[in-house]
Amino acid sequence: MKTVRTAARALILQQDKVLTIKMKGPSGVFYVLPGGGQKHGESLKEGLQRECREEIGVEVEIGAMVYCRDYIGKHHNFHKFHYDFHQLEVVFCCKVELGKVKEMGESPDNLQVGVQWIPVAEVNQYPLYPSFLKEAIFNKNLDQIPAYLGDVN
Repeated sequence: MKTVRTAARALILQQDKVLTIKMKGPSGVFYVLPGGGQKHGESLKEGLQRECREEIGVEVEIGAMVYCRDYIGKHHNFHKFHYDFHQLEVVFCCKVELGKVKEMGESPDNLQVGVQWIPVAEVNQYPLYPSFLKEAIFNKNLDQIPAYLGDVN
């Protein structure tokens, strides 16, 4: 039986930079927001804290929800690898203590090769996913993102 995975991610914007996880897969280097899958019995916020400890090595201050999206892999550019993957992702605005983020957390993702602060002014030059987020970050209009985006990447 195929299931939908739930996940939480942290949108961390501080000092005109966005915190990302640097990944390297079969298609090359790309960037995603910190966070990941929710485990049975934990809330989205508990899961986000765990994922941030694992990936960036620090606790985060979790704020308001920014948006929610579906990611149905067969509809997007990673369809060869994610054909049967469906994730419901909730993204929260978060903060971290500056200078505390590590290059790699205690239990990074399989494809994770680092952590990178991307300057907001340069965000359009990076393969950041979901890609719609680059424009919202660059134009500083995150408050205009609809609460639910549908199936986007």
